[in-house]
Amino acid sequence: MSKVVVISTIITAFVFLVILLIVQLKLNENAYYTPRGLSRRLGLKTRDPIFDPLVAELEQRRQPKGNNKADQSSRRSHKKEDDQYFDYDGKLKTSLRLMVLFPILDVAPKDGFIEYKELEAWNMQQAIDRLHYRTRRELEFRDNNGDGAISFSEYLPHFTNQDIEKNETGHGEAGWWMEQFRNADVDRNGTLNLYEFRDFLHPEESRNENIQRWLLREKIRQMDVNRDHKLNRLEFSNGAYNIYKTYLEYESRGTNIPTPLEAFAKLDVDGDKFLREEELKPILHYLCPGELSYAKVYTTYLIREADDNQDGKLTLDEILNHESIFYSTIYDNGRNEDLSHDEL
Repeated sequence: MSKVVVISTIITAFVFLVILLIVQLKLNENAYYTPRGLSRRLGLKTRDPIFDPLVAELEQRRQPKGNNKADQSSRRSHKKEDDQYFDYDGKLKTSLRLMVLFPILDVAPKDGFIEYKELEAWNMQQAIDRLHYRTRRELEFRDNNGDGAISFSEYLPHFTNQDIEKNETGHGEAGWWMEQFRNADVDRNGTLNLYEFRDFLHPEESRNENIQRWLLREKIRQMDVNRDHKLNRLEFSNGAYNIYKTYLEYESRGTNIPTPLEAFAKLDVDGDKFLREEELKPILHYLCPGELSYAKVYTTYLIREADDNQDGKLTLDEILNHESIFYSTIYDNGRNEDLSHDEL
């Protein structure tokens, strides 16, 4: 009789453990959703772009605050109207924020749908705002004489006049930095204003042709095995093509991807069997993607993930059904805990 009781107890305990495991797995399935898959898919070591400007402000406020001007510039005044977007625990009400933002995005046309062009314009503007903020913060930190511009010595004080005169152009040498500084200095006054400094800090975002050529020369240098300052078919196939293909596969869902030879032939405009920086310009945004390029890819990602009926546009319900992907930067394993109202 005692054996029956023992066996019955063991079976009951086993069933209980199985049920507990199933429940835990189900909880994990919901609670440990990690939406940050786009960066990994594209091989980027970065967080997804920030969709909501309120989240961007929260992250700026939580940056270290000191006594210098740059640290002071990161302080943002507490906006009382923002209180409504946080619950009693200080967590952001993402659903409410999405309902508020939806009509702001739905403008061209205002038809109850967010189309690709509307979402792209929004994401691009958020990226521009972030770049502007980071550039201004860095400028205020480096601007020792307070003239609102950056000289070469202010940004790179460790280089002596002798280093600059030597003009060593190896990667990271004084001449290498000076070339990029001069590229960014459009007005040739020897210092960089806010917009020139942004081009200098974020060359992948620049429309300055000299900076674009500099970027492509750098990219060629990384892949140029025989050091002839151009790419042959093999060097292109082993380097640039793999980067280009990764983005192209994502954009086209893996259809109509050219072979390495097809892509090379299309870029090789002069037909000399080599690619130089001018011929690589059509794929610059693939080879050297910046925040603005990534904002476009991110737009495609959001549309694909949230467009349940596959009509190419988003309704408010679709967005609310997939709110985690719009707030991936504040979701750690599916929990809204990275940023809180306590940091305001």
